[in-house]
Amino acid sequence: QVQLVESGGGLVQAGGSLRLSCVASGSRFSISISTMGWYRQAPGKQREWVASIGSGGSRGIASYADSVKGRFTISRDNAGNTVYLQMNSLKPEDTAVYYCNIFPPIPASWGQGTQVTVSS
Repeated sequence: QVQLVESGGGLVQAGGSLRLSCVASGSRFSISISTMGWYRQAPGKQREWVASIGSGGSRGIASYADSVKGRFTISRDNAGNTVYLQMNSLKPEDTAVYYCNIFPPIPASWGQGTQVTVSS
């Protein structure tokens, strides 16, 4: 089973930046052979996909939701089994709990997430 631990969230003013990290562990699990994604859930809303980064034949190719394109950057450190999400030009509507998971997500692997709050 995959364990995922997110960190790096916090309170930031609109226009600011944050860098989220997600460390993956589990027997025989390596992010280098997995497409990894970041997701978020705002209060009163369903969890939504934010970004993903490919592996294998699409190694390193990133995809983004339209709402974050040009502001967020997903990256991966295979040696450290860590996925990052650099978030710039943050907006109040980016306020949510952010999670990482395999893409598409494994329901049993959701972690605690990390809270991002953007004040106006």
